[in-house]
Amino acid sequence: MSVLNAVPFMKPFHIRSPRQQRRHTLPASEFRCLSPEDAVSVFEIEREAFISVSGECPLHLDEVRHFLTLCPELSLGWFEEGRLVAFIIGSLWDQDKLSQDALTLHKPHGSSVHIHVLAVHRTFRQQGKGSILLWRYLQYLRCLPFARRAVLMCEDFLVPFYSKCGFKAVGPCNITVGPLTFIEMQCPVRGHAFMRRNSGW
Repeated sequence: MSVLNAVPFMKPFHIRSPRQQRRHTLPASEFRCLSPEDAVSVFEIEREAFISVSGECPLHLDEVRHFLTLCPELSLGWFEEGRLVAFIIGSLWDQDKLSQDALTLHKPHGSSVHIHVLAVHRTFRQQGKGSILLWRYLQYLRCLPFARRAVLMCEDFLVPFYSKCGFKAVGPCNITVGPLTFIEMQCPVRGHAFMRRNSGW
């Protein structure tokens, strides 16, 4: 059984419109882990979202495919009528703080989930989708026995957004990208404690 199937609230979530849909129409809204086949759609949204703001993409297309091949279970996509509208891509990290290697490596025995990127399609922004998706993702991580915390790096102007979602700033990040500097933020998810509490250990 996959991790996704073991977590009831992370199974594909469908919202039906008032009119009953035909049997073969796509669900109005669905959340699921991503696959390498989603990489192009992911990169198109990411490129539009980040290039216009910072001039840099957190992940290039080959890196998107890389993480969606190695650890698809640490990604989450929000689909509207079959169209990707928002996503998160993560990987595992095994150090207390992020370093340059965290940008490209997945550490299978790590306990920190490094969130590389969260992005929302331009036509769906300012609707709260980013915070809803992040909340669902963090709830999912709390069901993973190996996950102890989520960690990310962001520019100063995004600190209030992530703070509202439960993250705390731990100081300047050791990673720089060209002239850009970042704040490192962490959020405990306590996977082991959650599993013990809900499995009778």
